Amino acid sequence: MTGNKKSEGALFNFEPYEIAEGEEYMNEAQIEHFRSILENWKSELMKEVDRTVHHMQDDAANFPDPNDRATQESEFGLELRTRDRERKLIKKIDESLASLDTGEYGYCESCGIDIGLRRLEARPTATLCIDCKTLDEIREKQTG
Repeated sequence: MTGNKKSEGALFNFEPYEIAEGEEYMNEAQIEHFRSILENWKSELMKEVDRTVHHMQDDAANFPDPNDRATQESEFGLELRTRDRERKLIKKIDESLASLDTGEYGYCESCGIDIGLRRLEARPTATLCIDCKTLDEIREKQTG
């Protein structure tokens, strides 16, 4: 595995899927390709959670200086917000893994067409095709 991809803040390695001519979309090989990407990504995120817990336990100190205490609390707050975002991402990864099992992965939730292999490699938790996502973002801007 030599290809590096960065997506939604997580770094994971994989070789881009080589599409064979006439290959059926979301065949078994493609499903396993995305299962591997999602499981590796989740594993990396879980390791980060463990590192944060250990870091907070090891570095927690009751500083007598209010400035030092405030700095530490601020740093811990930032770490916890980051872990909360990652917790939500882990939930999306779990949902994507479940949709792999049901055969729904790779198809737009809105219109049902193929999301596309390259879009899924760039954003493995994508649930909308690029057209529906674009329309969704336009609606979001209009409603403020």
